[in-house]
Parts: sequence; C-alpha cells; structure tokens
Amino acid sequence: MFDIKAFPIDSTKQTNEGSFLQTPFWCQFKSRHGWSYRRFKLEVTYNNQTNVAEVSVINRSFAGGRFSIAYIPLFPQLPFDSKEVSPQDQTIEFANLLHDIAFALKPQLPKSTIAIRFDPDVAFDTVEERAEYNHGMKIISFADRLGLKKNHVDIQPPDTTLVDLTCSEEEILSRMHQKWRYNIRLAQKKGVVVTRYLGNDVNLSQKIDRFYELTKETNARDGNSSHAKAYYLDLIKASADELAAGQDVPVVSLYIAKHEEDEIAAIMTLFSRDEAIYLYGASSNNKRNLMPNHLLQWTAMQDAKAYGSKYYDMYGMPPDGQNEHHPMHGLYMFKANFGGRIIHRTGSWDIALRWLYKPFSLGESLRAWWYKKLVKKLHGR
Repeated sequence: MFDIKAFPIDSTKQTNEGSFLQTPFWCQFKSRHGWSYRRFKLEVTYNNQTNVAEVSVINRSFAGGRFSIAYIPLFPQLPFDSKEVSPQDQTIEFANLLHDIAFALKPQLPKSTIAIRFDPDVAFDTVEERAEYNHGMKIISFADRLGLKKNHVDIQPPDTTLVDLTCSEEEILSRMHQKWRYNIRLAQKKGVVVTRYLGNDVNLSQKIDRFYELTKETNARDGNSSHAKAYYLDLIKASADELAAGQDVPVVSLYIAKHEEDEIAAIMTLFSRDEAIYLYGASSNNKRNLMPNHLLQWTAMQDAKAYGSKYYDMYGMPPDGQNEHHPMHGLYMFKANFGGRIIHRTGSWDIALRWLYKPFSLGESLRAWWYKKLVKKLHGR
C-alpha cells in the first residue's frame, strides 16, 4: 500500500513547530524521566508521490528492560484531502499507513520493543464522528489482518478545546461565555494578581514548592495523581536553560494567582510557535469564590498570543457536558466556556510486534479498571 523508508536523524537538533510532544526538547526532557528517544526521517511513497516527514519515537522499558513500548504521540496526520477521498477510503488508507510506518520503524527500534503505540493527529468535531471512524478502523484492521488495536487506555487526552489566538483579544473575549468574562473582571476587581515565573527566576524553587502544595491539595479534593515535585522543576528549568543557550525550544512558564498574602491557584504552560498548552493546574480550597483560575487562563492566553502561538489548548476534558451529574461535568464547563473549538481525537492505537504485547495489554487494561472503577469508588469519587 505504502512504500516507507525510515532513516535515523540527529535527535539533538531543536525545532519549535508542530506538536510539542514531537519536539526534541520534550523528548530530551522525557529521557531524563525514564524514557529513551530517537528521531527518524520517513520517506513515504504513495501513488508515485513521495513525501518526507520527521518523527520522534520515545521508548519506555518495563520488567528491568526485558521489554518496551515505542510511543509516537500526535503523529501522523491524515495525508488525504477529505474532499478528494471518501471517508471509507480515508479510513482504509490511514489504517494501512499506521501499519506500514510501524513496520518501517521496527528494524530501527530496540529488539525489546513489543508494540508501537500511536496517538494520531486526527480529530473530529463530534463524538459520533470519532466513534464511527474508530469502528471503521477496527473493521479494516481485522479484515486486512493489520494487527491494529484500539488501546483501552488513551495516553494523551483525546478530547480538548482549542482557543483561537490569531484574532484580537476583544474577539477572544467575545467568544467566551459571558459569565467567564465576568469572572475574569471579578478576579481583577477583587485584587487577584497573576505573576509569571520562568526557569531562570531566582525564587523559582520556592514557587514550585507552592505549586506542588496546591497540587497535593487539588489531588486530595479531586482524586487525581501527579508527578513528583522534581519533575515540574526540571521541566521549567530545562526550557530556560535551552533558551539561555540560544536553542529554539518551547517556553515553559509557571503562573501563580495571589490574593493579598495568599497564593491560591497556579498553572504551568508551554508555548511554541504553533500551539500553547495548558499543561498542569492546581488550586487551593480557599478563596475559590475570587475566580483566580479564570484570570490565570486569560493571562496565559494573552501571553501566548503575544508570543505568537496560534491557539491555546486547554488539554483535556470529558467528551461532552450533557450529564450534569458526571463527576467531571464542572471541568468540562470550565474549559468549554472559554469559547474554543472542541475536538475529539481518535485516541491511542497499537501495532503489536511481539507476542508479549497481549499479556502486557491485558495487564494495562486491568490497571486502568482498578483505578477508574474500584479505587475511585473506595474514595467516594
């Protein structure tokens, strides 16, 4: 179907475009936290036309290095014009594309690799469109024996909302729910002040300490988990160090909202040329009525627009807000009412390379069930 050749390329050369998950900066950072990574040039020939793309692949080892998973985030995109190719043919071609990329990369990856996991950069405007597409992918994979499997656990959040930053600030505000504009003004009127910190600020460690305290408070309230404190500090410092060395890498920032003497909410963001990402957030149980989270997001959007990012990705939300009793209904409403375009990506897809993938996948599904169904019920969530 496709003729694909994969060539290793320099994995240290920085680029600040496309998905942040594909940037060498992000992959180098992840390599300091339990992953390894490689970059490849792919020459993809289809219908006598050859296109070239670069891709980052990160590996995570398990069982003392006896086996590993290769992960390719936010790649590839649909290579077809939807006006020229029918939806059914798109699905057939894309399923084959994932299969052929995986087996072109296989000889270049560690022999311990049992599967390649894709999070394709393919998104839909409705949950129904995504469900239909994913169903078609499963049918084609079975019929053509492609070995493509929809993973039960999505690595990246498949549902999110993108706020357009290419228009004026007035237009961005006008697209928000009127209550959200009111909440931003309310926070300002009540004296909430937002300060931005970068990785070279002298008091950064102290501010990360406070961010982590807020994170633990949020986890206790919402039943979430988080990285270790050192992870957040390393991320923001890594960005500042690379920028200071003249490298073209994304900018990672910490924003803290303060009222009087109380630091009551915080977020971490990443800005690149194409996108701004709301990575992490935390807030206190105190003074939530001052709406610090609305002002934090608006301040970050303003800075991202000034930086030149094209959109602000709220990075993760429930697929819809129809069920008011859903435990994450409030999160959906908070993010959706900033007026962005809600999209639904396909989620994670696996290509098995070795028989060990089946027991690994089963164990992964059981762990997900344990956390989502049992642990949260035990904690009353």
